Amino acid sequence: MRKPATSPSIPGLGEGQRGEAGHLGYLLRQASLAWRARMEHALAEFAVTPPQFAALTMIGAYPGLSSADLARLSLLTPATVAGIVANLKRAGALTARRHPVHGRILQLALTAKGNAQLARCKRRVYSLEARLAEDLSPAEEKAVRRWLALAARAG
Repeated sequence: MRKPATSPSIPGLGEGQRGEAGHLGYLLRQASLAWRARMEHALAEFAVTPPQFAALTMIGAYPGLSSADLARLSLLTPATVAGIVANLKRAGALTARRHPVHGRILQLALTAKGNAQLARCKRRVYSLEARLAEDLSPAEEKAVRRWLALAARAG
């Protein structure tokens, strides 16, 4: 659903320079912000933020990550990750164990509660992703995914 422009001289989302005629970087940022807003709304019922979802997803995919590893993988600052980890541990979604060799490093893993929370969140986010890609053919979706990965590496 497209929101009306705030002024007749400002184009709506997807129109003019905010549409296909716009700069790629602007369009990428516009899409990112719209996506984040959709995720925030979809995850609010579970009291999970998009950065917390990113952290849960990466820890679920790569158990044993350190907080520093998690910050790099989830594209968050170390300070943000420290807060997320503390909150998720307090909520019972994460555990942290000392690395067997490097005792100062804490390795993160999801608890049963964290796995259940992640599964609920993934169902909601996957539903959003399906709607996002519903007008794309499988080949188009593959091309978009490839381009986004290339754009990230080129950055």
